Amino acid sequence: MPSFIYYIIGSIIVLSVLIYFFQEKLIFKPEKLKQDFKFQYDVPFDEYFFDVEPGVRINGLHFFRENPKGLILYFHGNTRSIKGWAKYAKDFYRFDYDVLLVDYRGFGKSTGKRSEKEMLNDMQFVYNRLKEKYKEDHLIMYGRSMGSGFATKLAADNHPRYLILDAPYYSFRKAVERFLPILPIRFVLRFHLRTDKWILHVNCHTYILHGTNDHLIPIRHSEKLQKLNPRKITLIRIHEGHHNDLPSFDEYHNFIRDILKF
Repeated sequence: MPSFIYYIIGSIIVLSVLIYFFQEKLIFKPEKLKQDFKFQYDVPFDEYFFDVEPGVRINGLHFFRENPKGLILYFHGNTRSIKGWAKYAKDFYRFDYDVLLVDYRGFGKSTGKRSEKEMLNDMQFVYNRLKEKYKEDHLIMYGRSMGSGFATKLAADNHPRYLILDAPYYSFRKAVERFLPILPIRFVLRFHLRTDKWILHVNCHTYILHGTNDHLIPIRHSEKLQKLNPRKITLIRIHEGHHNDLPSFDEYHNFIRDILKF
């Protein structure tokens, strides 16, 4: 076997090992906040702490209306913290819905060591607390980018009113493989977030919003998801939309309004 083949194989092995051990730093780009950080917004809100288990505390912001029609549980992307994502709450409370945004472990004020299983369990813990105050048919799951996997898993395991996915991936592995095609991602990746698997068990109607010019997670991911259950999944294409600018389109807000009015 030519020596350069050994070099290529060796490089792939070394890179795979590095990706395995350092993937959290590549996947998650959190903004960390001090525990005494004070959130400030010009609309009514409460700060919540969900004590999942010793050493694990999930931080959330609850923007509330006087007579809400329901609550949107918002799962954000892989960057920043709820401090930055909170600006999107207005897209929902303007239609008289409460909004709860939560930070994953290691984001903002949330604490705890990350693993896919534990992060999913955290979100189910939050959901269970919400059910103590809201009827399930008044709860709507909203998943943005990376958060689409979390939202889908909750919708599959529970009975919310709707599931709304914003620029979702077919599966996290498929999204990563696009950037690292030569690596055995199936064996290297520790976070799989199988949206494609979980969405088959979602009983409520699912709305997917995706930009046609999304180069980070191409719209074909959403098209494949929609084909898994076309009767229960509505795909809404935001023409010329990219991965991070859908709220800048009137189409986006019009569709959100139409979804929430039912």
